[in-house]
Amino acid sequence: MDTCGQSNRENQRNTLRTITAFAAMIAAIATAAPTTAQTVLFEFDNAPLHSPLPTDLTVGGIMAHFSATGQGYSIQRADTMGFTPVGFGGYCIYPSSVFPADLLVGFSQTLTGFSILYAPQELGCDDSATMRVTAYMDGALVGTNTTTADPPGTWPTGTLIFSSAQGFNSVVVHYDARPPTCQDYGPIFVADNMSVTPGACTPASVAQQPSPASTCRSGAATFSVRAAGTGPLAYQWQRETTPNSNTFVPLADGPTGTGSIISGATTATLTISGVSTADAVRYRCAIANGCGSVTSDVVRLAVCAADFNCSGAVNSQDIFDFLGSFFAGNADFNADGTTNSQDFFDFLAAFFGGCP
Repeated sequence: MDTCGQSNRENQRNTLRTITAFAAMIAAIATAAPTTAQTVLFEFDNAPLHSPLPTDLTVGGIMAHFSATGQGYSIQRADTMGFTPVGFGGYCIYPSSVFPADLLVGFSQTLTGFSILYAPQELGCDDSATMRVTAYMDGALVGTNTTTADPPGTWPTGTLIFSSAQGFNSVVVHYDARPPTCQDYGPIFVADNMSVTPGACTPASVAQQPSPASTCRSGAATFSVRAAGTGPLAYQWQRETTPNSNTFVPLADGPTGTGSIISGATTATLTISGVSTADAVRYRCAIANGCGSVTSDVVRLAVCAADFNCSGAVNSQDIFDFLGSFFAGNADFNADGTTNSQDFFDFLAAFFGGCP
């Protein structure tokens, strides 16, 4: 059986699948990213009726992930209470209990504007509850804003608004304070007609280049890159086909076929474990978003094959350890599939040649 041929064909298929997946990812991001700042309206009418949060909705290329604290919310008809609050229609976000719960919304890209129509539970009141929206960028506080429904009354409606040129990608909608004088109220609200304004798209760029790496044979190596630009950002690590060929192919997670294992091929950090001498080539990372792509600097992986025991030094112990493995029949130093005298000669050449 031609196992080598099968392995090569499987590696080729994996490479093709990786290229196809990365191309599809870039195309999806490009489609999803509006090229100009325009308001996108989420009406919830396409959400699954009666389904509880969390749920994801995509409108105008922006995906919003809705979740909640406490006993949460669900998607219900706006007239569930027997009437429809002013400005509401179709389906809306409806509380699942009479207890307070925050509405959490995360977005697939950076926004500069957010608003949502809400109606708190109030019956014939002369004033209304204070509602608060707090915005975050990757978990860091950006800002907050409050409002009250005007005019007050029975299930009055108000619009909670937040905007920031700094940009944000998640918000928390919170019942902040009860009506000052009203006694017939509940600390809950319904919500509808969420509008968001995406920020201008900044092309992907490399904020921090990867650094060269070195390791011993069978050791591990890591490359990291830090990118900037409007999210989401897609990553694809690539490796040189042969040393100094300047021809690069995309990597895929899993075995390489030469004894090493790849992980993080489509993330900001690439890890190669069980490194072999075949991995001693150059690497780079392609980064893309909806309005551009960039490729990092090329960096080299140096493999010190002479450091047989991965101690960090090349000395006589490496010879003893190699010989122990050699006579045990598991010293395939040149990765040709067998342990024989050529492995011995290749190890000696590497030993006296020292580390790169």
